[in-house]
Amino acid sequence: MEGEVTVRDVMSREYVGVSESDTVLGAVRLMDDDGVGSVVVLRGSEPVGIMTESDVLALVADEGDPTETPVSEVMSEPVISVEADRGLSDAAGTMSHEDIRRVLVTDGDELVGVLDERDVISASASLSGMTSLRENPSGVGGEPVGNALVDDRREPEMTGSVVDDGDRAEYSDRSICEACGTLSRELSNVNGQLICVDCRDV
Repeated sequence: MEGEVTVRDVMSREYVGVSESDTVLGAVRLMDDDGVGSVVVLRGSEPVGIMTESDVLALVADEGDPTETPVSEVMSEPVISVEADRGLSDAAGTMSHEDIRRVLVTDGDELVGVLDERDVISASASLSGMTSLRENPSGVGGEPVGNALVDDRREPEMTGSVVDDGDRAEYSDRSICEACGTLSRELSNVNGQLICVDCRDV
């Protein structure tokens, strides 16, 4: 669709790569240094897996030794990837259908970045704001923001909703937990915050 936001527009171009033989502890240190929640596992230049914080937590919960365990034993595989020029709503639909938080982004045979749920949410929030201004250009009942007026009587939109006129995107029934920042279908209002099931149990 002409004018549609693509994966290339919002993806993270920088990613941390490790090899299959690297230890989990070594990979975790790289994740900490770069402030990321995952590493791409490479065989040469070919991505063969991805290791996330959840994979590390599962290893620790099973009393595994991160100093001895290679990344290959805990990484998620096979790799799910999308083309950089694919529509963002289509990629979000893939993430929802596969129940994953990130996908690798390719341009032909080349790995060019990573798309995660935060990229999708940020892009969706920006697009929702632009849509609100287009729908209410006169700003009746609103407050001025720069040269525009924003209607303060509108119902707040669901954070992270990606709406498409087809059946590709399925993020519209999810919202983001204000405590941990993850997407969830079940949120409850706790002390004025929308909280997911996991955070309610803490």
